[in-house]
This record gives sequence, structure tokens and C-alpha cells, in this order.
Amino acid sequence: MRNLFTCCLLLLYMLPAWVYGQQNRISGKVTDALTSGGIPGVTVMVKGTSAATQTDGTGNYSIEAAGTDTLIFRSLGFATQEVAIAGRTSVDVVLEDQGTELEEVVVIGYGTAQKRDLTGSIARVSGADIADRPAANPVASLQGRVSGVQVTNSGRPGQEPDVRIRGTNSINNVRPLYVVDGILNDNIDFLNPADIESMEILKDPSSLAIFGVRGANGVIAITTKQAKAGQLNFNFNSTVGFKSVVDRMAMTDAAGFRMLYDEQLANQGSTPFNYNGWTANTDWQNEIFQTGMLNYNNISVSGASEKNKFYMGLGYTLDQGIIKHEQLDKITVTINDQLSITDNFRVGVNLNAYHADLPPPQDIMESAVGSALRAAPIAPVFNEEYGLYHTLPLFQRAQISNPLTNVELRRGNFIRHEYRGVGSVFGEVDFLQHFTFRASFLGDFGFNKDRSYTPLRNYYNPDLTGDDKTDRVGLLTDVNQGQNNMTKLQTDWLLTYKNTFGEHSLTALVGYTTYSTRFEGLTARRGQGSGDPIPNDPDKWFVGIGSTDTQESNGTAWERRTISYLGRVLYNYQGKYLLNASFRRDGSSAFIESNPWQNFGSVGAAWVISEENFLSEASFIDNLKIKGSWGVLGNQNTGDDYRYPMFPLLVANSSAVFGNNIFPGYEPQYIPDPNLQWETVTAWEAGFEFTGFASRLTMEANYYNKLTRHIMVEVPGILGTKPGLSNQGTIKNHGIELAASWNQQLNDDWSFSVGANLTTLSNEVTFLVNEGYQILRNASRTTVGYPIGYFYGYVHDGIFQNEAEVAAGPTNAMGSGNNVFLPGDIRYKDINGDNRIDASDRTMIGNPTPDFIYGANISVTFRQFDLGVEVMGVQGNEIFRDWNRNQFAQFNFQADRLNRWHGVGTSNWEPILNTSRANNREISSYFIEDGSFVRIRNIQLGYNLAQEVATRLRLKNVRMFVNAQNPFTFAKNTGYTPEIGGSAIQFGVDNGTYPVPAIYTFGINLNF
Repeated sequence: MRNLFTCCLLLLYMLPAWVYGQQNRISGKVTDALTSGGIPGVTVMVKGTSAATQTDGTGNYSIEAAGTDTLIFRSLGFATQEVAIAGRTSVDVVLEDQGTELEEVVVIGYGTAQKRDLTGSIARVSGADIADRPAANPVASLQGRVSGVQVTNSGRPGQEPDVRIRGTNSINNVRPLYVVDGILNDNIDFLNPADIESMEILKDPSSLAIFGVRGANGVIAITTKQAKAGQLNFNFNSTVGFKSVVDRMAMTDAAGFRMLYDEQLANQGSTPFNYNGWTANTDWQNEIFQTGMLNYNNISVSGASEKNKFYMGLGYTLDQGIIKHEQLDKITVTINDQLSITDNFRVGVNLNAYHADLPPPQDIMESAVGSALRAAPIAPVFNEEYGLYHTLPLFQRAQISNPLTNVELRRGNFIRHEYRGVGSVFGEVDFLQHFTFRASFLGDFGFNKDRSYTPLRNYYNPDLTGDDKTDRVGLLTDVNQGQNNMTKLQTDWLLTYKNTFGEHSLTALVGYTTYSTRFEGLTARRGQGSGDPIPNDPDKWFVGIGSTDTQESNGTAWERRTISYLGRVLYNYQGKYLLNASFRRDGSSAFIESNPWQNFGSVGAAWVISEENFLSEASFIDNLKIKGSWGVLGNQNTGDDYRYPMFPLLVANSSAVFGNNIFPGYEPQYIPDPNLQWETVTAWEAGFEFTGFASRLTMEANYYNKLTRHIMVEVPGILGTKPGLSNQGTIKNHGIELAASWNQQLNDDWSFSVGANLTTLSNEVTFLVNEGYQILRNASRTTVGYPIGYFYGYVHDGIFQNEAEVAAGPTNAMGSGNNVFLPGDIRYKDINGDNRIDASDRTMIGNPTPDFIYGANISVTFRQFDLGVEVMGVQGNEIFRDWNRNQFAQFNFQADRLNRWHGVGTSNWEPILNTSRANNREISSYFIEDGSFVRIRNIQLGYNLAQEVATRLRLKNVRMFVNAQNPFTFAKNTGYTPEIGGSAIQFGVDNGTYPVPAIYTFGINLNF
């Protein structure tokens, strides 16, 4: 009996272990700690085994496991959990949001998606990261922040940056497409940075093919702010600051100028200059530059109820330039309103309105900079006795005016207004559980008008004889007037299907979209003629005053329309295997007589390796994705010349006389190829994404390769006929993008983050019309086998020190100067070895495309304080200095000319001072400068008021900050800035480029 009792006790003791060890069906639900909703696609694994499953669309799961087993729950964006079953048959789990960027919802073409479901390369920049940066154009703040994106900023107020995504794709245009709340556009000048919620930069074919003929140069998608559910917010922020030119051009002062000019005249055998009356020591840069002020003010209100979300923002920008009297005034209004009429039917409206008073035109301001560099420092600025600005010395008077001419004498002579309204209305309905239909009507209406006046200009001239020293340089007045308007209309009709079934997740989109653009512009001019001067009164600056004999006018108008069909599929299997595919068919009125329809498409795939069971024990890996995509993209952004390629402008030709009548003749500007079509880019990329160590580390690497075909090129005419326009060019771009960041919360007080990115750029023209065909723009050349827009000229090989070196060197056959070299001249390299220097010795002397670009940032937070530093840089490119090469008059001397050759051994780089030696001004490597630089892009120190203090002030939060932008630049070039943009085929050329200033600001942000 005792043995039986003992056996029963033993059985009862072992029963739980036996029961726990049996395989049972374990089920449960996985929910989000933040929303309490079920999480689909969560991987559920039995620890130490290969058994695994995934949650369904509502977060439920079921799996075979023993009662003694442990379950592992893993999902991107959530903290991994291990839960012991402990004999249960139902195990529910709540996952905490880990805040990884892979869970972000990003904007893609015609919709949104979670980043984890995408196979392409999309970078996201939060609006909060750029809102407090001093930039009237929000794209300027992307500089150095995103791999693959090269942003070249201008210092001019409101100037649009030069943006190139993954290199220079075409000889015609490089500008990316901007998409603002679904509206396709060419720029975002009308946007207020404070109203931006996020900016997504789409770079790869998988992301871009859905945009068809407008996707080749990349896309920057902007989402404006909307109200947050359940919140009522008032926000006010204000920034004040100043800007100044940090790096001045090194020019000679009066003493240096006199020394060098005297030596130059002696070298030329000319009569010495009489400096009587020309004894000043003027720094003309100081005279035209100012400390510019800036002020940004923004106020917004947003509120959301169960049915309605509303946001309105109002902004005012005052941005003074670094040239006196240069100022931009801008007012912006943003309104977003969305109303849920029923649970499955929504309507909404978006509006961005803009008005700006613009500064004087770019050529006027750049002329002021150029004349300040060239004007002789021996000339005084102003004569008090006569109350007139001083003229310049005789040796430059006819070609160069007092730099204050365009600064002071034309102050207030330009009236330039811009108006813009960009908006949309939409309706969206959900039906049949998984379908959503959205119809949108979008429009962009712009109107610009300007008037200008050329006044009389009198100068004091000490060289005049007699008592009257007034030099009346400007004897005639004139007025100019112009206006233009552009209308863009867009409609989108989109049907989306989204469903999760079993281990499969599918999002499908089909759509139909139309787009039309219409432009009209008029310009006119009238001078005073032989009558009285036109009054210097803005009320009289219209082309209805002055002499009709002097009237000139011009006008232009054009229209383009496209219709498109599109489709996209995003497929996900088990959260491991991803497939993205898209297709678009575009029809364009520009090719109605040749190839109106073109097809574009892409396919991308990704493997989320971290979801595989064999990595289940690698707890430091949160996400590891290998991805690749291929696609064909289009480029209709081919510039003004080819805006309507199959229908060229008519230009004046010979006239004919019939009787007493003269009939003007017109002919097409070029002859279009009957098979003409838009440019296309065949692109592919491969790379990986990694997130690890509890989402503290993120990394991404991509290799990209793009081949632009069918580039529109003007083909030379045969036997004197008109040139043709044909698809006769191919350009290749490829490189590597790297980006990494680390975020760490050290304790309750301290946290930090660091990040860096690097992009390599390689560009080559692989085909262009025929052998020997080249496109020349001064020093810039585009031809087969070389990068686009490379610098082409002679190679500086030292200075001839004496007659013996001249005799031993090659002969001068360049056709400039007196065709002989002399001591002190530049010795050019004999490239072909024929012992003569001629055009055949020209070669590649520089490349404006850098080898790589990079950026880095670090931020540290201590309690309520935060400090952030951003750095950007460019490496391996060259700049062509052109502002002082063609001396149409005697210029002031660059300070480097103090090191000129003036005897044997005095210099082996700077040639002799002698303007008659034209061979020393040939395009050569003498004018090439290193364009590499490193810039401290931004430093910001911020303070967030303690919450309890803000509450007592009846505020939600208060933030104050000081900011320094571009405070330090480390460069080797002689110009104001190493940052020089330009056109697709001519960039990196320093024509006395407008300076990029350092900007210092203080700001405050109030939320209540």
C-alpha cells in the first residue's frame, strides 16, 4: 500500500512536467502598446526551434509549442519580447514601439507606404529639422543631410538652389521634380519652411518610375502640416538675425595697384599714368556690401475633432542681401482642411498662397559684384563738393562704371512682384472593405509683373577741364515693363486595393492622371528719344510714356499637355520577401506628330534577412534588408529651348519684295526629327539597410547606375541647312551612397546622436551625335569619353625664365598675341609632342563634378539644452576662374599677382604683367582652382523651457535657440565661395559669383 501511495505521489508530481512537455496549439493576439490595435506581420517563433508563424491582419496568431517553451515576438519598429508559455494555451502580448525609422510612413508617388515595405531608396527629412534654419527656400536646408543629393546654394535672397540627385543626367536640364501634397511642380519657391511636415527624397528607379516622363532627375516630395488628432494647437515662431560676407576676395589696395600698374605700363612700353586726382585707397567690396538683416515670423493654428482636421499657417519673411538695398519680402499662407463626412468618405482642400516683392534682377547684383572686383582702388567713391559719385580712371571708365552705379544710383528703380496660388481639392471613399478611390483636382496659378527705370547718371570727373567736372554718362532714360502668367492644372483618379491575407500583404494602385501647362509672357521697352527725360517717378514707369520711335516689345506663349495611365504593386510575403513593381504610360502633346506615347516602369525586390529563423539568435540585429531595383524613367524637363520640341519657334529670315510691299520671311528655329521622343534613363541599384542594437544604429549602402539615352541634341545642318533636333546622346552616371547614424540615450539627462553620409559621383558622356562632336561653352566642354561640362584648355607648364628657355621650347601657334613666346610668359605643355603649341594641345584641365560629396552631424542633449553641429563637404572637383581672364579694360589686380614674374626665378606660376601678351589669357589650367572644401554648415544651441514653467505661463512648450549658418569654410579657391552651380553643361565657373554669407540668428518658438 505504501508503494502504491508513493507511486501515486510521484505520478502527481510528474504530471505537470508531462503536460507542459506536450505539443499544444498556442494562440493569442499581439497588440500595439500605443494604439491598442492588432499588429499584422509579427514573427512568432518558438525559441530554440525552427517553428515560426506570423500574425494575421488583425494581430492574431496560432502555433504548435510545448508548455515549457518560450515564444519570441519580433517585428520591425517594435521591441522584441520573449514570453514563457508556462503551460498556457493563450498568450497575448503587447509590443512597445521602438521608434525605428523603418516604421515611418513615407510619401511615395501617388500615395504613402511604410518604409519597411519598400525596395527603393527614399530618404526622409522631418520638417522640424529644417524649420528653424535660416533659408527662405526649404531645399537649401537639405545640403549635406541626404546621401546622393548635391545641393549648391546661392547667397542671393530667395534664390533657388542648384539640386542634382545622383549626378548630372542630361545636357539640357538637371532640376528634380517637386511634388507638394500631390501637386507636380518645378520649384517650391512658394512654400514656407515652417509649414512643412516632411520632405522625402526619391532616388531609385523603384520609387521614380511611377512619375513617368518626369522622374529621371529624382523627386522631392513635400507634405505640408496637418492637424494632429485630438489636439488644438497655436504656434508662433520668430527668427531674427544678420548675414555678412566672411571670405572677401583678396585684391590689391591702392599702393599695390600703383606698383603693379606702373610695372605693367613699363613692360608694355607705355606712358606712365598720371595719378593726379587719383590718390584714394578705396575698398570697393566694403562700399557695396552690407550687413543684411533677416526676420522670419510664422503663426499657425491647427485643430482636429473626430470628423475634421484643420491647419492654417501664415508667414512673413524679410531677407536682405549682402549688397546694399537688396531685399526680399515674402508673405505665405497655408491652409489644409479635411472633413470626414462618413466613416468611409472624406473630402479635403489644400492651399498654398504666396506673394513676394523681389530684389533687383540677378544680373544687376552680379554686375555690382563684378565691378567692385575690377574697379581701381585709386578712385574715390564720392565728391562732396559736387554731390556726385566719382567716375573711374580713364583706363577703365568706358567699360567699368563706379560700383555704386547699380547699388545707389539705381536704388529703388526695380519693381518686381510675384503672386502664386497652389492648391487642390479631393474626395476619397473606402468601399468593399479593401478598396479606396480618390479623385483630386489640383492647380497652380502664377502671375509675375515687373517695371524698371534707367535714370540719368552724372559723375564727378577730375579729368575734365574747366570748372564743370560733371560727367554725364547716362544721357537717356528708359522704362521696361513685363508680365507673365503660368497656369498648371492636374487631375488624379486613383484606385487603391490593400489587403493582408494569411502570410501575404498586397497594396495595388491603378490610376489615370492629366496635366496641362500654359504660359504667356510680354515684355516691352521705351526710351525718352529726343524728348525730355522720363520722370524718375514710379507712377510714370509704364511703356506709355517716352518716344514711340524707341519702343520695343516681345511676347511668347506655349502650352503642353500630358495624359497618363499608371499602376503599382507592393507585395510582402511573411514580412521577409518584398516585391515592388510599377508601370506608367505617358502621352504628350509635344510629340503628337511623332511618338506621343511612351512607356516607363520598374521592378524592385528585397529580402529581409533578419526575419529568417537562422538569425533569430542574433539579438543585436533589428532589421537587415538586401534590396535592388531596375527601371526605365523619363525626362521631359529639357529646358526652354526644347519646351515644345516637335513645333519649333519661327525665327526671322530673308524678306521678299512684291511690288511696293515688303513681306518678312520666317523659318523654323530647327528641324525636328520625325522620330523624336523624350529622353529616357535606364537605371538600377543594389544595396542593403541595417538597423541594430535596439535601433540605435542605422546604416544604408547603395550602388547606383544610370544610363541616359535619347538625349535631345541639336545636330549640325548639312550644306548650310538649319540644324536638326534629334535624340543623339547618351550619358552614364554611377556611384555609391553610404549613410549611417547612431542614437543613444545615456541616462535621464544625457543623449546624443551622430550621423554621416557620403556619395561618390562618376559621370561620362558615352555617345554624342558623331565622332568629334562637341558642345563648347567658353571653358566648358561636353564630348564623348569625358564628364559633362569638363574644362578644356591648355596645361600650364611653368613660366619661361629667359630667352634660352624660350628658344628651347615649342613655338607659339595659338594665333593670339604676336605669336612668339617671351620671358615671363606661361609655358604651355606640348601635349602631342610636335614642338608647337596650337589648338591640338588642348586637353582636359578640370572637372566640375566632384569625386564625392559628404555630410556629417552630431547632436547632444542635456536636460533642457541641446547642441547640434552639421558639416558638409565636396571633394575632387575644380573651379574655372573666369571673372578676370578676358580683360576688356584694365582691372584691379588679384592679390596673387603680387607674386608675378618680374625677373629670372621670381615666379614659376604667375606670368609677367603685360596685357598685350594675350597668349597668357588663353583658357588654361592657370585659371583652374581646387573646388574641394569643407564647411561648417550649421551650429545650433537650443533651450527648452522646463515644462512646469511653461505650464505656469499657460504654454505647452517654449523653445529658444541661437544658430550660426556657414560660419566657417575651409577652401583653397580665391573666389567668394567654392560653391558654384550653373546649367547642365556649364557649371563650376566663377564669374565673380555672388557670395554665400555667414548667417547668425536667434529664434523663439511658442506652442500654446
